[in-house]
Amino acid sequence: MIDKKHSKYFKKLLGEDNAHDDQAHNLSYSYDASRVRRAMPDMVLFPRDEQDISDILRYCNKNLINIVPRGAGSAQTGAQIATRGGVILAFEKHMNKILEIDMDNMVAVVQPGVINRDLQRAVEKVGLFYPPDPASQDFSSIGGNVVENAGGMRAAKYGITKDFVLGLRAVLPNGDIIRAGKKTIKDVAGYNICGTVIGSEGTLAAVSEITLKLISKPNFKSTCMGLFKTIDDAMNAVYKTMASGVVPVAMEFMDQLSIRAVKMKYPHIDLPEEAGAILISEVDSNTKNDIGYQMEVIEKYFMDNGAFEFRVAKNDEEAQKLWFARRNGSTSLLVYNSLKLNEDITVPRSNLPEMLRRIQRIEKEFDLLIPCYGHAGDGNIHTHVMVDGSDQDHIAHGHKCVEAIFKDTVELGGTISGEHGIGTTKAPYMKLAFNEEEMNLFRTLKKAFDPNNILNPGKLGIDD
Repeated sequence: MIDKKHSKYFKKLLGEDNAHDDQAHNLSYSYDASRVRRAMPDMVLFPRDEQDISDILRYCNKNLINIVPRGAGSAQTGAQIATRGGVILAFEKHMNKILEIDMDNMVAVVQPGVINRDLQRAVEKVGLFYPPDPASQDFSSIGGNVVENAGGMRAAKYGITKDFVLGLRAVLPNGDIIRAGKKTIKDVAGYNICGTVIGSEGTLAAVSEITLKLISKPNFKSTCMGLFKTIDDAMNAVYKTMASGVVPVAMEFMDQLSIRAVKMKYPHIDLPEEAGAILISEVDSNTKNDIGYQMEVIEKYFMDNGAFEFRVAKNDEEAQKLWFARRNGSTSLLVYNSLKLNEDITVPRSNLPEMLRRIQRIEKEFDLLIPCYGHAGDGNIHTHVMVDGSDQDHIAHGHKCVEAIFKDTVELGGTISGEHGIGTTKAPYMKLAFNEEEMNLFRTLKKAFDPNNILNPGKLGIDD
């Protein structure tokens, strides 16, 4: 527990409505979307502006109080919980405004608490487009997307959050306010501090403002689905299609276990259970002719690589039906067991077939079901090790299975997280992906930004 004098300081600084040390607030901010661990903070603070953030961090640094910046709490790895106590710095109450949509330069300037979907809708109203679309887009914040470097289904064509951040303002642990990057597309003056803060999980600085690149909104889009006999055929179709010159907005896959789970939960869905895998793809363009051409190429590579059926949506309603299985895959998997250990490995696209073969081997070795789906267009596989959530031995067995998956992922040139980040849940596995020299470099960087280790300590496996 922090000393009462600290509580009084924060309440005086922010007002009683923005500084809380009651059990209800602390409990509400004791977990994130991973729900794998709870950790009670000592206080929850709602800064009203950048100067509040600076004052809070400067005070915390002087008094060695841990502080955890928090967006919407949608992180999947325990990255936004106060595992070592201290205060939560929550942005959703006040710092949630779109400050500017600059049509001439095609950028948006936003505060960290802006919800992803709200930004997308706002820019689309004026004919612009912000592509990054994490699955949590309806409730995740842009600030959270930035510090987790969130991805999404459209990453195959457009990239991920880092590809759209031109600049940011941030507050260092000592209270200093910095600006990194600008509205310009090109900027090679100095170190890339902006790129360093992106994906840092709130361990280096508290982001207070973000400048985002926008693009023009495509006029047309179309959705298709291919049904395959085997997962191998589907994965071969993925990287051959992507190498053809056509770059789909999305290229999503589901394996047979995932398909069957959706069928069990939603019997009305029009998918044959015997399908070994499905691919759902979406293309966009400013011309109808180009849409037709892209669909012809995708159909060719799907059919040449073992698809036994190819469907094209005739309208938005049919497109939503094609997407239904993929969007409901996660919750459907609980038909197999009460707990899923969800990971988000990524490998080079050409290694997708081999990685999925290895997962099938691991599945047999550990005698556990591991349904998979994900973003095949960028090599991102969501694996779900299904375990009995009431049996601690079974959960421990599941974590050993996860470690085996991570080892094979790294061996194939991949990474242990393509979207969710590291937080606390993946921290024990960082040494599988990085050698000691690389881990020491991370520690040195952390110390340069945060010598007292007050900013989101205990994350990323660098101060374990």
